[in-house]
Amino acid sequence: MSLLVVGLSHRSAPVSVLERASLAAGTQAKLLQDVLAAEPAAEAAVLATCNRIELYADVDKFHAGVAELSTLLAQHSGVGLDELTPYLYVHYEDRAVHHLFSVACGLDSMVVGEGQILGQIKDALALGQELHTAGRLLNDLFQQALRVGKRAHSETGIDRAGQSLVTFGLQQLADGVDVALWAKGKRALVIGAGSMSSLAAATLARAGVAEIVVANRTRARADRLVEILQQPGGTGVTARAVEMAAVSDELTRADVVVSCTGATGLVLTAEAVAGALGLPFDAAVTAPPAPAVPAADLDQHAAWVENGSATTTAQVQAVRRATVPAQSQSAGPVRLALLDLAMPRDIDGASTRLDGVRLVDIESLAEASADAPMAADVDQVRTIVADEVAAFGAAQRAAHITPTVVALRTMAADVVAGEIARLDGRLPDLDEKQRAEITQTVRRVVDKLLHAPTVRVKQLASEPGGAGYADALRELFDLDPQTVAAVSRADLNDPNRGRS
Repeated sequence: MSLLVVGLSHRSAPVSVLERASLAAGTQAKLLQDVLAAEPAAEAAVLATCNRIELYADVDKFHAGVAELSTLLAQHSGVGLDELTPYLYVHYEDRAVHHLFSVACGLDSMVVGEGQILGQIKDALALGQELHTAGRLLNDLFQQALRVGKRAHSETGIDRAGQSLVTFGLQQLADGVDVALWAKGKRALVIGAGSMSSLAAATLARAGVAEIVVANRTRARADRLVEILQQPGGTGVTARAVEMAAVSDELTRADVVVSCTGATGLVLTAEAVAGALGLPFDAAVTAPPAPAVPAADLDQHAAWVENGSATTTAQVQAVRRATVPAQSQSAGPVRLALLDLAMPRDIDGASTRLDGVRLVDIESLAEASADAPMAADVDQVRTIVADEVAAFGAAQRAAHITPTVVALRTMAADVVAGEIARLDGRLPDLDEKQRAEITQTVRRVVDKLLHAPTVRVKQLASEPGGAGYADALRELFDLDPQTVAAVSRADLNDPNRGRS
């Protein structure tokens, strides 16, 4: 196994870099195809969410793989390699498995314990399967990650350690007040009708807002979300859909705005927010730029892999302190509360400089969640992850020797068949019962001789450093390498393998 992960996330990069490095669906497909075309990689998958972009690959060379994957990420994200490199992290082999399992459990999420990441991992696997870029290793890895994530949520209280990004965002807007009390009677404008916006609308409805207005580029999707909100037996919230062109008018009546669209530019400018509140707008009011960070090189990533997670964590914390400025908020009562869950951002960060406006976005959520206390259940999840990583590594090492064991048993079966044919030539007068008894006896002898060594070699191969047992078995029994490779290909091409 030569699993390599190169990526960046809210833990390693400022929002200003993450939003520029976001990958559209079409870009993800082209990125995967280009990774496979590169020499070091045999398989590839990409996990792209609003706050992380990670490229997984099965490579035969570590340094060449890091260089190639980093270059391709830069090319397809539109952020130059020199600028992107300081924010990239690298994980290799067991550390890469540990990272994905931790991500699947919500341990690496902005809000610890959130469950939406499982759907995003499933989508990443589905894309790799559709494009045939995910082979045996990545199929096994991602499917196991999904199982580990589900196990963590079912066996522990990790759900209590965190909540959805929407709930956490609303708690930050409420600023210490119970969300239900804060939301009661308010008028909410939800911009977007995707999964995150739908979750936001449902959460607001349960919190007790008086009205929800949904605006979306595709009106039919906004209408559908409104229908769901108004289903019998629901919250009874008043809801209606509008065109995106009506956002400016609705903004003047809204108390709360939640925006999460796939737009590449701003949906709400500071000028639009000021206009909705009847405030004068100063074009010079802009969000402060993030300070520059000294560049790092790819050799530093290799050092992270060698030195362990403590070094990586320290580096990430240093980057965060250097690059994430504190979110400033206007003084006085809040007239308009804005929650921006999009990446790239939907709402102009300069809006927070306006009187009566409170803005919570991905950046401020990252700062708030970094200071949140960790529940005791997190330790239990970490134990689960550690156990599952060990089990996955053992299973992969054992699977590596399976084609060799199958080839050995195939050779033994051929030897038995040859000897029975030879016996038929020398003793042609044997009746069918005698011939069957002799054949069964020879097969039992061969099976008994092979049973103990093949079981033991699988056990030994599953242990760290056990990869050499397959080579030893091939040498001892003079197995044809082509036969072993044919068994591997047959297993890999099994149509039932790797389907989630």
